[in-house]
Amino acid sequence: MATTQMADNVEESAWTSVHTWTFIAFSFGMLLEAYIYGLSSVATGWYPVINSFLKSSLLAWAPIWLAIGIIFAGPMADRVGRKTMFYVTMSLYAVGGVGILLSGTYALVLLFLAMLLFAAGGEMNTIMAATHEVMPRKHRGKAMFWEINFINVGGVLLAAVALSAAYGQVIFQREMIGLTFIPILVVLAYSRWKMPESIRWLERKGKTERAAREYAKYYPQGQAQVAAASAPAVNAAASAAPGGAIGGRRPGIPLKLFVTTAVATANAVGFGLMTYVLGPYYFPNLTADIILVANLVGFVVGAFVATLADRLSRVGMLLYSSVGVAAVTYAIYLLVPEWSTSLTFFWILLVALNLFVGVNYLSEDTLKGEVWPTEHRGLLTAIPRVVSIGIIDTVAIYATSGFSLSQYTLFNALIWTLGLVGAVAWALRGIETGKGVSVGVASGETGVKVGIPMRSAQPAEEAPV
Repeated sequence: MATTQMADNVEESAWTSVHTWTFIAFSFGMLLEAYIYGLSSVATGWYPVINSFLKSSLLAWAPIWLAIGIIFAGPMADRVGRKTMFYVTMSLYAVGGVGILLSGTYALVLLFLAMLLFAAGGEMNTIMAATHEVMPRKHRGKAMFWEINFINVGGVLLAAVALSAAYGQVIFQREMIGLTFIPILVVLAYSRWKMPESIRWLERKGKTERAAREYAKYYPQGQAQVAAASAPAVNAAASAAPGGAIGGRRPGIPLKLFVTTAVATANAVGFGLMTYVLGPYYFPNLTADIILVANLVGFVVGAFVATLADRLSRVGMLLYSSVGVAAVTYAIYLLVPEWSTSLTFFWILLVALNLFVGVNYLSEDTLKGEVWPTEHRGLLTAIPRVVSIGIIDTVAIYATSGFSLSQYTLFNALIWTLGLVGAVAWALRGIETGKGVSVGVASGETGVKVGIPMRSAQPAEEAPV
């Protein structure tokens, strides 16, 4: 079988139990990553800290270690494989979860929290790379959007727990860590045992014999065999869309890095403005409710958009959601006297902001993993995330620590403007990566090819997304 032929067959396959288990593995991985990131602020609060610099350092602890995990796992996933890296991150999850559960000192809490965050950063980065290589073309967008949406599930879970009257007790918080980690780790371990290594990665790395073994084991004859019929509408529509691949346009690495870093920075720095800063300040008694509503809005809009992900333009979603987020953020800045004294107006702005942020986050996180060549997808996915989360977001935490609320809100509006600039640049000079476009086209590794439906020898399962 010619090089890349197995990967092409897998991409055009029907949805099978292999994809179901992979989807479960990746979705639960995203949920756990979000839960760990949110829980980090809770765990560091087990020991009171008065020094202001140390308080800022504790806030920066999460993005710093998340970024370290990202930059480690990115190139390592390119070197040793996607599935191998998942076993590494799961092992760190197990050690870190048990460690933080039993930690009796501040130093141990920080140590094991760093381990969990390191694993979470690497976990999410590998998921973002592997999804595009493993999922069928016809379901790639839906699968990726739904996986990212499980980040909102993690936020909803944490917010729901925070509404409990017992949440103020440290012992309850520790027990919740154990109750969360144990079942999720069991699901992760089993589902990842049932999923394959990325055949696209194996072939690109020249590991054709291993690719053939994986292909034979996970994709029985008839489930991953390309049919002769064609369905030209999928890629034809994508090519004709604004910024489509028509004419052979192939954006270079510098443009891709600028766009992905700009939109990632906007989300990393600006997403929590009203939910975690302004809302709790003006309505302190509603903090848990605000977090719950914000995450629920993100999940609902994410579920709606994810269902249509393979029919919608990625260029359009990124552009219009960026316009919406920037506009609402400037409205928040200009209308503080109005919404700070009107709870109804506050809820309206909170919902509007998180509607646009939800769509923007799904779009930019999907784009970050699909536009790179397979051999370096892990590394190049990691770079914008490290710059945005590990560097810019960390610097912003310290730089804005002395800002007034008005200054901080304007700063967020400017950050979202940077994201809008990135989205506009992609609309003008990028290509369409949605609408069922092949990951080979999105990454620039192949030209636009006609979408080919599958005829399976066995009835295919329905995609659960």
